[in-house]
Amino acid sequence: MCSSDKHLQANLTSLTERISAAVRRASRPSGSVTLVAVSKTFGPEAVLALARCGQRDFGENYLQEALAKMDAVGAAAPRLPLSWHFIGPIQSNKTRQIAERFDWVQSVERLKVAERLSAQRPAQLPPLNVLLQVNISGEAAKSGVAPDEVPALAHAVAALPRLRLRGLMAIPEPRDDPGEQRPPLAAMKELFDAQRAAGFADWDTLSMGMSADLEVAIEQGATMVRVGTALFGERAK
Repeated sequence: MCSSDKHLQANLTSLTERISAAVRRASRPSGSVTLVAVSKTFGPEAVLALARCGQRDFGENYLQEALAKMDAVGAAAPRLPLSWHFIGPIQSNKTRQIAERFDWVQSVERLKVAERLSAQRPAQLPPLNVLLQVNISGEAAKSGVAPDEVPALAHAVAALPRLRLRGLMAIPEPRDDPGEQRPPLAAMKELFDAQRAAGFADWDTLSMGMSADLEVAIEQGATMVRVGTALFGERAK
């Protein structure tokens, strides 16, 4: 049964329609873009409200906040089949809990971190889905591997056990005009396609696009968008 939180329900409906319209304009198959609801700074009640309306993928940036939220959601609705994505910077001393608790890690940028996630992923769980985060805009203060370093890192990560390398993720430098995001988003799609052609034919995930630029990202080939503000509203400063 869908949540009685009509505000969140309306936001999810509106966002789903935006995604579907963008997919149609791009002449892509229905259902070819996955929505990850970025729930950082919002409580378990908000996650439950969207989950009861059908949302299944949730993204978190901060480990301790995420673990508490995951526990609360699991206790309140143990049968909801949610998929949790870690999308923030990864500290080496936090990899064990990430490997044990998450379904996806979208922010792998160092081989050392990937090796720790591989070694610490419990054997009874499915392989951990991982994406390489690319610093596509070359920002000095932003996480991510440089585009020209992707091939070497991809081959090293793909060889690790207990991980499943699914593709790439990026957060291009913010622009006031979403249309100005086309060049870096197009560069990400070109990089993604080049890696698939070079031996990673099973890659199926290109994670890019957020609340303001998701239409442009879908136009440029995103298969996954990460949205927080358009679902949950503005975050407290």
